[in-house]
Amino acid sequence: MVRTEPVRTEPLDRIVAGTGPGLVLLHGTGADAAANWGPLVDAVRDRYTVVAPNLPGAGATPVDLAPIDLDALADRVVATARSAGLERFHLVGHSLGAVVATAVAARHPAAVTSLVLHAGWVRSTPREAFMFDLWARLLRTDPALLARQLILTAMGPGLLGSLDDAGFAELAAGFTAMLDDRILGQLELDARVDLRDAVGRVVAPALVLASADDQVVPPHHQRELAGAVSGAEYLEVPGGHGLPFEDPARFFAIVTEYVDRQQARARG
Repeated sequence: MVRTEPVRTEPLDRIVAGTGPGLVLLHGTGADAAANWGPLVDAVRDRYTVVAPNLPGAGATPVDLAPIDLDALADRVVATARSAGLERFHLVGHSLGAVVATAVAARHPAAVTSLVLHAGWVRSTPREAFMFDLWARLLRTDPALLARQLILTAMGPGLLGSLDDAGFAELAAGFTAMLDDRILGQLELDARVDLRDAVGRVVAPALVLASADDQVVPPHHQRELAGAVSGAEYLEVPGGHGLPFEDPARFFAIVTEYVDRQQARARG
């Protein structure tokens, strides 16, 4: 991918909260740090210094004018953590955030204490490229259409089966409010992910978490990721791609249990 603009190197816009060992949280496509991680930040700020960056096009982080360079974005995540005083940190990523987290762990192994990757993937196949192109086309046409498509594919059957007409309307309004063309660069990056040369360089203890009903990035991608990261644990739970939103209690409990366990090991 040929860039026509300089690669950005400055820290990202971020949420910083709490005190203690470092914990960096990376959100998924179309969300932002507050939407993806707000409840988790509140739950662990008593024992961790939490840094939750906003990826390009989210929060106050400007859109990249050229295609997003994944390696440069990984470097910006580390620069963001260091700007908050963190030289070493636990790292958690959801969806695109899991992709970026994997790149961070591969490029900066000394900085990452442990790694939790939910709904991540090693390489975008033609199916994923086709899907993310569809998302971009829907977004350009009418964000409300993309919101409806995301609800039906990103949410799990348990949640969808529980909604009445008013529930679908409320969820659609919430999704639509998050979506605008600032995320087109994220979608373009989603479509061309290729971490095959990076995953073998990840040395941090890792948990790869899959949602059994994920229709966006199906569990075979997480199984491939877990198999490629040396020593990674693999856990598959009920739910859809949007597990942090549809069942936050379950999702955040899994994350905090793993991070707390790895922090105890790091203390020796």
